[in-house]
Amino acid sequence: METELKSLEEKINQFVQLCHRQRSENIQLRQQLAGATNENKHLSEKINAATIRLESLLDELPGNK
Repeated sequence: METELKSLEEKINQFVQLCHRQRSENIQLRQQLAGATNENKHLSEKINAATIRLESLLDELPGNK
């Protein structure tokens, strides 16, 4: 019985450690996702600004009016 309890205790400790590692990894992944989302937003804004500039330049070309 004592051996079974020690085995169960060890398994519980391993499970708790796994939960802590998973929680830590989850936090890290959420931070990475937030960073990637912000970078995506910034790049989209730059693309939109470049598109507007290109359209403006195209409108200024002779024969486009």
